[in-house]
Amino acid sequence: MHRLNLIEKLKNYIPSDKEEIIFKKNILDFINDNPLCFERSLEIGHITASSWLLNKDHSKALLLHHAKLNRWFQLGGHCDGNPDVLSVSIKEAQEESGILAIEAISSNIFDIDIHLIPENTKEKAHYHYDIRFLLHVTSNEEIIKNNESKELKWISKELEQLPEKNPSVIRMFKKWQNLNI
Repeated sequence: MHRLNLIEKLKNYIPSDKEEIIFKKNILDFINDNPLCFERSLEIGHITASSWLLNKDHSKALLLHHAKLNRWFQLGGHCDGNPDVLSVSIKEAQEESGILAIEAISSNIFDIDIHLIPENTKEKAHYHYDIRFLLHVTSNEEIIKNNESKELKWISKELEQLPEKNPSVIRMFKKWQNLNI
């Protein structure tokens, strides 16, 4: 079963707060109830993969000002049928940052989230069941903005560096602040 690897990763994941405890249960239920959970065509929602991308020395994290949603987020996107959420996370970080030399710091899940994507001209409102990994850049490449973002911004570990107070991004930011890497 193509869902087993993600189910195992989620079972091993230790949530950081009450909200993530609920997310973990709901994501596991969603995966078990929907064999097509990795497909964008599943109209109620789908698994997505994101990253908290750090620079080479881990002193900064990269955020994206999303062009369609007009908000600041971590890098990430749709699995489009690929059940290997870690590889999707890396691919999305490469595409959205323009940096190719990106690797996982750990293959373990860093964070999870469920968020509603509003209805638009192409699709109905639906949920993203987001699986997030801690990644880092392993080269000195510069970021290159693409059409999915209005802006890309490296931020340091001071809370005032966050351009927007999105609770989901704040949770990852605080996890990063507490890491010893």
